[in-house]
Amino acid sequence: MDYSYSIFILILPALSFLILGLAGMKMSHKTAGLIGTTSLGIVTALSYLTAFEYFTSARNAAGAWQTFVPYNFTWLPMGNLHFDLGVLLDPISVMMLIVISTVSLMVHIYSFGYMHGEKGFQRYYAFLSLFSMSMLGLVLATNIFQMYLFWELVGVSSYLLIGFYYPLKAAVAASKKAFIVTRFADLFFLIGILIFGYYTQSFSFSFAGDIVAGDGIAPLITADATKAMAAGAFILPTALVLMFVGGAGKSAMFPLHIWLPDAMEGPTPVSALIHAATMVVAGVFQIARMFPLWIEYAQPQLSIVVWIGVFTAFYAAAVACAQSDIKRVLAFSTISQIAFMMVALGVCLPGEHGVFDNHSQLGYMASMFHLFTHAMFKACLFLGAGCIIHAVHSNEMAFMGGLRKYMPITHITFLVSCLAIAGIPFFSGFSSKDEIITACFAYSPVVGWIMTAIAAMTAFYMFRLYYGIFWGTENKEAHAHHTPHEAPLSMTIPLIVLTVITVGVGVYTTLGGFLGWGGSFGHFVTASGTDYTIHFNTQIAITSTVIAILSICLATFIYKGERQPVADKLYKTFPRLHRAAYKRFYQDEIW
Repeated sequence: MDYSYSIFILILPALSFLILGLAGMKMSHKTAGLIGTTSLGIVTALSYLTAFEYFTSARNAAGAWQTFVPYNFTWLPMGNLHFDLGVLLDPISVMMLIVISTVSLMVHIYSFGYMHGEKGFQRYYAFLSLFSMSMLGLVLATNIFQMYLFWELVGVSSYLLIGFYYPLKAAVAASKKAFIVTRFADLFFLIGILIFGYYTQSFSFSFAGDIVAGDGIAPLITADATKAMAAGAFILPTALVLMFVGGAGKSAMFPLHIWLPDAMEGPTPVSALIHAATMVVAGVFQIARMFPLWIEYAQPQLSIVVWIGVFTAFYAAAVACAQSDIKRVLAFSTISQIAFMMVALGVCLPGEHGVFDNHSQLGYMASMFHLFTHAMFKACLFLGAGCIIHAVHSNEMAFMGGLRKYMPITHITFLVSCLAIAGIPFFSGFSSKDEIITACFAYSPVVGWIMTAIAAMTAFYMFRLYYGIFWGTENKEAHAHHTPHEAPLSMTIPLIVLTVITVGVGVYTTLGGFLGWGGSFGHFVTASGTDYTIHFNTQIAITSTVIAILSICLATFIYKGERQPVADKLYKTFPRLHRAAYKRFYQDEIW
């Protein structure tokens, strides 16, 4: 297999960033947007080509997908320890290429309509190219050091994009907050990398030398096994937990989550990019990438990942139930869903007799599956929110209500995404969330029931949001000044594409899981790289579906009508609790 073209996946957005950054101001808006979008269109095509070639290639003797390194060169030689840069293709990096390129391309197209006539349009597209390049470099990294390098570039580009509206004080404050909080967490990541490199004399992701190098490339060094064993007792778990702190900062785990809701000050398409495809799943990807080391040397420490994830998922869901700004509801929803992915990685256990088979590592597959499905429907929700804000010129639900009459396409796509995140069968979120809950029950019934309850809260707050925007009380006064209207085609086409993916994946995986079809997500990404046919646990599937439907019915009962007496009564009965949840339980004040 020759994947020599894969280097262009990184080169094209880097070139587009340089061209737009240096010469963008001399171009028209249309030219700048076209350069950015075309380069990403080519990157998306190359990503799909890579995925097609990779997943149709032969597996190795054990039936697992092979790992290819088409490029790897030494950037900084330092004796035995050297800093390498390269491209690594394995199931999770190829899957991430699809996620990042698809969502990023949709955001590029959508921004044509959303950012039309904005001052700094060319600068915006330059930053988008930088962001896409940073994230693609992070997932293609051949070693921890390269991952860290692009990890910091992701931080810089998010800082630039969140603070895009620099004349606004709130945007500048939010970008600084995001930058400082994630830098603080990244300090721990860096210390972890240094400890790891010092004691193992390697920056490799695993100590097994199972990497198929390309032609004419120095094979990646494997660590000195004796040194690695000596380090394993205390040093490796310490290094991995420190790296997890860096991941927790990027993925907005409690208590390092405080930057994410404020990141809503950036343009809405940027929120979609940060939340769906890229930045916040970097922490989840980091643990998945280092997973062989966690399982081998730091199993007891995985419980830290589980419990931080469980608490974060609950906390964020509770806060989302009280927010009135639609982008903040979605922001806390993201924090909660990322926590689901973290929990899924943490609950992976060695199976019977300590064998690491795909069944005992179900959480790993479920986490990556949820990462994939969540990226699609969450991007759709954020871009849908952008269309709504575009129509009513406000983020607050008070200015909305009854919009289904004015915005039919946005209404349908938003509803489909809400059903997907609520975990209703035949929508993509159902299959992935169900596998996570199954893995949680296998780990501990307590964790299983807590996560089921949080999934019920998810369905409730998403439909509170849906009814608040599209049903409920119409703000006739606001709508009289400015009649809401459907967004232009450049904004609705990305919504339709993402909705089609959500429904298509949902129908196939739901039928496949009940009928035992091959070829669903377990065929591509699993813990050991071998094929795994997903079979739903019928009892858990039925229970979680019934609970989700009951939650939706409750939200319908409280929020669908013109008047909302139940909501008003609850608000009057528990004013302090509502205020605390609205204020995010005073986390900012505590910090």
